Amino acid sequence: MTLGDLGLLERIVACTKHCVDLCPEVANGPCLIVADSWSAQARQILAARPDLVLASVPYQIEAVSEILKAGVRFLGLAPRTLADIYTDIAAIAGIMGAAECGEAVIARMQSCIAEVQERAAGGCRPKVFCEEWGNPIIVSEPWVAELVKAAGGEFIGVPGKSTTAEEIAAAQPDVILAAWCGAGDRVPLEKIVEQRRWRDVPAVRSQRVFCISDELLTTPASTLLGGLNAVAWALHPERFERPTGIRQIELALSL
Repeated sequence: MTLGDLGLLERIVACTKHCVDLCPEVANGPCLIVADSWSAQARQILAARPDLVLASVPYQIEAVSEILKAGVRFLGLAPRTLADIYTDIAAIAGIMGAAECGEAVIARMQSCIAEVQERAAGGCRPKVFCEEWGNPIIVSEPWVAELVKAAGGEFIGVPGKSTTAEEIAAAQPDVILAAWCGAGDRVPLEKIVEQRRWRDVPAVRSQRVFCISDELLTTPASTLLGGLNAVAWALHPERFERPTGIRQIELALSL
């Protein structure tokens, strides 16, 4: 996605299927599509004859070793915070000779986040639980916690760590957000509420349980702005318009 923001899609010789999901136009050219970064074999990647391999965790150490042995430059990214993401964008832009474009992308992201933060200021601050995986339950990354705060919410749990249904219920969240890695918008909200016995959780009783398309919150790139808009609407529907990429639970209040 970052290379797309930099206007450098034509430089891509291979990418994962998840990259295509985020940026379909990359498939219009002679680009080799591999499964994903944690299952793609080094020979698949090397077959595209890249000068540089960009990878974000998780990725295979064995494949990385083979890529390095072949003499190909490798940049491995493992961001956790928004600051890390900005640094990675700047690094990619610098390597690609597009430093000024990278600065513009970062500035746009920071400006959009600041605008949402300003619009959300002064309102109530609902308690928000956001998960990036369901079994085991894993709390979303630190950058998601930052976005929740910017959208006017109080983030529940330790970002990036596993937790339990009981701990979440005890925290009494006002809003629950699910953005499972690789699940798109298909998180079974009604099913997990039943299985976790969350009927008396405030978020469930008020039907403020949402699925956000995972690429909007799990991809460390400008797509996070779409995730921020979704979070902002979920927290403050009276202040923000409903964006695409978010689905609300359909559950009878009698539960």
